[in-house]
Amino acid sequence: MSSVTRSRRQVRLSRALGLALTPKAVKHFEKRPYPPGEHGRARRRTESDYAVRLREKQRLRAQYALREKQLARAYEDARKAPGLTGEALVENLETRLDALVLRAGFARTILQARQVVVHRHVLVDGKIVDRPSFRVKPGQTLQVKPKSQATVPFQVAAAGAHRDVLPAVPGYIDVQLEKLSAVLVRHPKRAEVPVTCEVQLVVEYYAR
Repeated sequence: MSSVTRSRRQVRLSRALGLALTPKAVKHFEKRPYPPGEHGRARRRTESDYAVRLREKQRLRAQYALREKQLARAYEDARKAPGLTGEALVENLETRLDALVLRAGFARTILQARQVVVHRHVLVDGKIVDRPSFRVKPGQTLQVKPKSQATVPFQVAAAGAHRDVLPAVPGYIDVQLEKLSAVLVRHPKRAEVPVTCEVQLVVEYYAR
């Protein structure tokens, strides 16, 4: 799939879900703040509880760019954890390596962050990790490997070029952007995770 096609799909998905998933989608979304398709401008009919829960689940899945099976597995893990399932679900997703690469500002979008990891540009505690789903533990350091830091995309990131489109760095990650290094200092709390989602509705979707 070409980058243009992928970008168009992300814009279309953004409009369908009611939130901008990429910086490019923000501009399109401002122009057309309604769902895609010929009936997009028409007011939505009263939606069923199922439709509302499904859309919320799709919103969460899209923000982390997960496959359905991956999100369902993450839900099962969260269900077994102590405390509120919805909060545990978001906290677990947020400690994925690709999510933290994005939060740190080493990439501009979650798909770009995933590519950075898969292409073996990221070290965790000094060792290459090429699995986007790798769960980072508090105290662990992630860093762009020295050889990669010299390349233009990472020099751009180190200069803070992505900061204009990313949320403020959350308190659970300590970032030294100029060194392309970050430490997960503690477990994230749902309230500070920059994700738009009514997680209780996602729990209700899976618990049905």
